[in-house]
Amino acid sequence: MSKKIKILIGVGVLAIIIIMAVIYFVKVRATSVEGESPEDMPVLVEKVTEEALDETILVTGQIVPENEQKIYADPENGEIKEFLVKENQKVKKDDTLFRYDEAKIQNDINAAVRARDMAKNNTTSIQNQVNQLAQQIEQMKKDMNNGQSDDEEGVVITNESIRELENERNQLVLEVENAKAEEATAQAEINELDRQRQALTVKSTMSGTVVKVNKNVERTEEGATEPIIHIISDDPYKVIGTMSEFDAVKIKKDQKVIVRPKVYKDREWKGSVESVSEFPTSDGAGDMDLGGESNVTMYPFKVEITDDTKDLRQGFHVSLEVSVGGDKKKLVVPHMALMDDMMMDMGEEDTEIMDDMFGEADVDMVEESPFVYVLVDGILEKRDVEVGNMNDEFAEIKDGVELGELVVISPTPEMHDGMEVASYDEVE
Repeated sequence: MSKKIKILIGVGVLAIIIIMAVIYFVKVRATSVEGESPEDMPVLVEKVTEEALDETILVTGQIVPENEQKIYADPENGEIKEFLVKENQKVKKDDTLFRYDEAKIQNDINAAVRARDMAKNNTTSIQNQVNQLAQQIEQMKKDMNNGQSDDEEGVVITNESIRELENERNQLVLEVENAKAEEATAQAEINELDRQRQALTVKSTMSGTVVKVNKNVERTEEGATEPIIHIISDDPYKVIGTMSEFDAVKIKKDQKVIVRPKVYKDREWKGSVESVSEFPTSDGAGDMDLGGESNVTMYPFKVEITDDTKDLRQGFHVSLEVSVGGDKKKLVVPHMALMDDMMMDMGEEDTEIMDDMFGEADVDMVEESPFVYVLVDGILEKRDVEVGNMNDEFAEIKDGVELGELVVISPTPEMHDGMEVASYDEVE
């Protein structure tokens, strides 16, 4: 976080403290006019306690479904023959949504089947011839070994005649392989055409609700400009958005989130951080930072809504409160207990100082060392403190006070180190 942002955050917190101090100071002065001294006035004190400082970061986002399916018309598939769903209809995974006209591709499949069957028959026929020749050659070899000079048909059996039949058989074997190749090619074409035919029947890839059926969507040579069917999943809605680099380093997975849709003024949903991307948005930049010096990089995030989301709708804009403080308890005091030397110097011109505060941020004021007044045995002790994290109510005190000590939560400019306190009221 840049120095200027820290300064401006400090200005905001101290401005609230100053306003409360000035109000009390005015009351003290009015009381003094009536003759009562500050020492005689009751002092409000509160014990130093341990609290889990639940720092909250505010971001915005938009309700989206967990998953969605958008289907665009494909000009290569031809005309759509029929739609089998309508808007607001519930569908399950693998339910048929619509079909393209299958007439042309079915004709192509039929032609490919005929070509395959012809190749298969040719293979069988040639293979039969190969088998017959093999039997004839085998018989001729037996007859020759037995001393016969011719076969049953009167053909003279010689080594030459056997070789001629073997060459004829080998040629037919090659023809069988070619016929089988043609058969395999035809089958592959059938498989591809069948795959294309199945693709003409479009199915849902998820269980969900059909939110849009556009039968008359305009199509161009490049395809449809809008989906013809849009389905959102039945899973609970989620929230997506972007956050600045300053928030992205603090927000982690599984941190608790309160989701407040802008359309519901008094309702909220619980959730948790699902993810914060390590990579920025495509443009890599957002609004100018508070100092106007450089761009702020924005990072996408996603929030899981753990409550029932049936009353939410896709597209709702929401505000998110992300709890980043953790559960570890720390020593804390109320914001009202914190003072600095500049507040102590406020006198008759306090109104003008306030105007200056809101008109222009004073860096020197923010850098003043904060302190608190601790009530010990009726005496005020001025303690310099080291302030850590803050939330809307408390400020963490890293050093300067102990658990259970009484700190003044109504400090005034008249108070000082060593001041005696006649009476005090302890805030429970």
